[in-house]
Amino acid sequence: MFTPFSVMGCSLELLKSGELGIVTACQSQDETIRKKIISMGIKTGNTITVEQQFPTFVIKCGSLSMTIDREIARAIYVRVIDG
Repeated sequence: MFTPFSVMGCSLELLKSGELGIVTACQSQDETIRKKIISMGIKTGNTITVEQQFPTFVIKCGSLSMTIDREIARAIYVRVIDG
């Protein structure tokens, strides 16, 4: 028998356009990616909205919209907010 479930947290890369998440962690072994995330001002507790996934990944953090690559999106973990 199938039990329904919902995703409470995941990588930012898995959110669809229009979905919101609160940053819970930024995890990457690559120091360059971590520095990029920090320089963009993305930190734990920020609310991020995915505006577009293809052809480029566009997110909105606060009042700023920014384009990020998939590696950065993959390194940002969020708690999904039901909107």
